[in-house]
Amino acid sequence: MIDALLTRLKDGIEIRQTLSKIRQAIKDEEAFSDLYNIMWDQTNLLIPLLQSEDAKTRKNTALLMGDLAMDDFLEPLFTAYQKEETLFVRGSYLTAMKNFDYEELLPKLHKQYDKLCTQKTAEENKKHIEEEIRLLRELIIEEEGIPMHTFTGMNRKHQCVLLTNRNHADFVATQLTELGLKPTVFSAGVHVVTDALEPLLSLRTYQEMLFEPDMLKPCSFDAKAIVSMLLQSDLLTFLQQDHKGDTPFYYRIELKSNKDLRFKSDLTKKIASTLELESNRMLLNSPSHYEIELRIIENEEGNCSIMVKYFTLPDHRFSYRTESVAASIKPTDAALLAALAQPYMAEDAQVLDPFCGVGTMLIERQKIQKANTSYGIDIYPTAIAKAQENTQNAGQIIHYINKDFFNFTHEYLFDEIFTNMPFAAGKTTQQEIVQLYEQFFKKIPSLLTKEGKVILYTHNATEAKKIAAKNSYKLLAAFPYRNKPRTDLLIFSR
Repeated sequence: MIDALLTRLKDGIEIRQTLSKIRQAIKDEEAFSDLYNIMWDQTNLLIPLLQSEDAKTRKNTALLMGDLAMDDFLEPLFTAYQKEETLFVRGSYLTAMKNFDYEELLPKLHKQYDKLCTQKTAEENKKHIEEEIRLLRELIIEEEGIPMHTFTGMNRKHQCVLLTNRNHADFVATQLTELGLKPTVFSAGVHVVTDALEPLLSLRTYQEMLFEPDMLKPCSFDAKAIVSMLLQSDLLTFLQQDHKGDTPFYYRIELKSNKDLRFKSDLTKKIASTLELESNRMLLNSPSHYEIELRIIENEEGNCSIMVKYFTLPDHRFSYRTESVAASIKPTDAALLAALAQPYMAEDAQVLDPFCGVGTMLIERQKIQKANTSYGIDIYPTAIAKAQENTQNAGQIIHYINKDFFNFTHEYLFDEIFTNMPFAAGKTTQQEIVQLYEQFFKKIPSLLTKEGKVILYTHNATEAKKIAAKNSYKLLAAFPYRNKPRTDLLIFSR
């Protein structure tokens, strides 16, 4: 296939179309390898095509060079970019350059970026010029990063939205009330007004903190209405009041909507391009490198709310969790589960997690209720190594053992089992999970004191309750946790 396409290229047969077919073909790894090896000493086959009279041939050539990312292509690409007069082609050179080491070209890229940002552009050319500016900015940011602002609004009055587990927003609201605040519960979390953010930053049971500027009122979920609201709101002033620094704010847009991807992509582009121009490029959209997020959330009536998330305000609550595996529970979930279960936890308890994974459940349990000794068991050595790393980061002492729980014995009994139970996923079937629960409840009497508690986070509440009852364990409490997929926190004793 590749040999035949290269022959057509050499013979000048439908060059533009042939270049497209080559790019399509090398999506296959073997075809890519074949082309790369052939082109190793034949780079001059492509370089002259950058001077073709046909604009689309120049475009396709540049993109193919970018696919191959061979060092010999960078200088010809940049030279061709500088000479290119057809606007819709210019971005192709910049797109291609992303795959190269272009650090030495940064001064020239900066110069071109500044030139385009300050020059007057005819209306019919704006679309292509703005795209070129965006691509230049992406190249510069990829190498240099973005200048970060310093958050200084810790004691400024804010309307905060804490997104929570939907079934337990009231629990988080109670915690906020205990801090002397007056929270309001809504469908996705809790709204609170405060002029002291520090206490909120230590609360472990919410998922995210967003800010709701007074001037960002709900509006229709369409580009014109959203842009109008953002411009009228003086969003830039709001951001500046919370930060130190006079450089532009780099942001991303996060759309929470059931609309299709094309609609959301078009909407994002319209919002971003207008904000950039109207803010004199003090608000710059950068999906990969950013310090602000504009969260735009569509409701059932077709309107939307606009909120702000600050990445300039670091969330250190779970910074210990540097290691994880695919099945790891989210730290915010583990923290909330531990808080819900706290009334059933004994002080100075001996605690066991028989399926500990990377240690998150035990670490969060220790933060909410100090244990005497904690043990974590897991059959996977990788998980144990990661758990040890996370625990060290958390400044805690937990004993981890790489072993099958069902072969585990211990010299003394535990006061509590606190665990995230395995569930059917991948090659593990539901029948195997039911068998595991049967084994689990038969095993734990040999490890648990008569007064001991079994605290389970489970995807299989119905089976867990039946099997527990059959093994003489009574249900003390049940907390519906998540609706889709259904999960529960169950607490048993003998």
